[in-house]
Amino acid sequence: MLTTFLSHQWKGFWRSKSKGGTIAANILIGFFTLYLLTLAIILGFLLEFFIGKYSPGKDVGVIFNGIIIYYFAIDFIMRLQLQELPTMSIVPYLHLRIPKRKIVNFLNARALFNAFNILPLFLFIPFCCTYISDVHGAYASLMFCVSILSLIVFNNYTALYVKRLTLASTKYVIVTIVAISLLAALEYYKIFSIKAVSNAVFGTISKQPVVALGFTGIAILMFIVNAKYLRKNLYTEELGSSEEKKTSTDYPLLNHFGEAGTLVALELKLILRHKRTRSALMMSLLFIFYGFLFYKEDVLKKDALGMVIFAATFMTGSAVTIYGQFMFGWQGSYFDGLLANKTNFRNFIKAKFLLFTIMSTITTCIITFYGFLSWKILAVQFAAYLYNIGLGTVVILYFATRNYKAIDLSKGSTFNYQGVSASQFVLMIPYFALPYLFYQPFASAGKPYYGLICLGFFGLTGLLTRSYWIEFILREFNKRKYKIAEGFRQTP
Repeated sequence: MLTTFLSHQWKGFWRSKSKGGTIAANILIGFFTLYLLTLAIILGFLLEFFIGKYSPGKDVGVIFNGIIIYYFAIDFIMRLQLQELPTMSIVPYLHLRIPKRKIVNFLNARALFNAFNILPLFLFIPFCCTYISDVHGAYASLMFCVSILSLIVFNNYTALYVKRLTLASTKYVIVTIVAISLLAALEYYKIFSIKAVSNAVFGTISKQPVVALGFTGIAILMFIVNAKYLRKNLYTEELGSSEEKKTSTDYPLLNHFGEAGTLVALELKLILRHKRTRSALMMSLLFIFYGFLFYKEDVLKKDALGMVIFAATFMTGSAVTIYGQFMFGWQGSYFDGLLANKTNFRNFIKAKFLLFTIMSTITTCIITFYGFLSWKILAVQFAAYLYNIGLGTVVILYFATRNYKAIDLSKGSTFNYQGVSASQFVLMIPYFALPYLFYQPFASAGKPYYGLICLGFFGLTGLLTRSYWIEFILREFNKRKYKIAEGFRQTP
């Protein structure tokens, strides 16, 4: 049965109208992943050297033990944003005599094959096979490897489980936000130390290797929990009949923007009406607490703002990236109607710019509480905000004109993963790399704040020249609108 599923997925890929773009995206990601894995394996073999160099006089094993759980904590947060849910169109199989168990097993097995699961193997296993084996023996080295593998599996299925819960109900988004923000705050104010816990746990494993089986136990438990959830909800969205809630909210302030404002109001109603769009917007709130991971006191004192800019760009544009990466797929079900009704697409594109500006402005206002930590954070966030509304939105909409996958909003959210593909990851590369094009030359010259001014200046310039960018995106859209429509029709 597994080979049958794989065969169907393979045939579906090659028969897709958008396979050209998918192949190109996968090739680009393949090279990028290969580059990261090469760096990881080199770092894995040289980890002892680097730890000794940057932490002279300290026990290499203690430093290594302290970073393991810290790494997987960050890995978990990154998975929530970047890891794709394993997708398979299950509707054609629902009327067939195929046990749910086999479909669920395929989804779970497919979820194991991603870069997040491979990277720590190349990073940690070489160190375990060299340093740990020499110092603590082969048995301890083996159990260290078992614990690493178990943590990979645990993170993999926990992240997928949490993402599915948040798609099913927004209340789980709030619970996840509170849990992560509380842990981040405790870590930031040194009330709780992940590093100390990690050192204690793996220090115990080095002395009593059998303790590593505890990680194996929780990994198996998480696999079972995830599988049970999938079996329970496999048919819910496809066979259940649910009432559609109507939203009649008006937004008088948007009337000042003419037809573009009216289109924004309609899109806001679309967001509130459908579970998946609401979940995408709510998920963006989860990432406003990223600052606790990146806004470190020692980093701010040194004016080392590289990672601070990354966090600020992501947080001020979290709603834009999470919702915007699927543009124009949200309109996939009625896109042909937009073409047939001779819609004014200049106002259509203008409305997208306006919507993203509103989203970014609201998010930026929310995260101003980081200013209590340092005024420098506000400066970085303001520069990142200008970048997002001036240039970041252009990047998002440019890639949107190359998205040929529709999203069926009528199916709910639990198994509604249309539009999810490697192209979303490709979009993030220029989106997050572009700010450093303006900042890094000045930072390398020892003038980081000039870099912030430059970033903000070009963002403001992009905002002031928005009419030009609207025309630019409109031209790109008009070139591909019929191809986009054809791709939407082919989306299963």
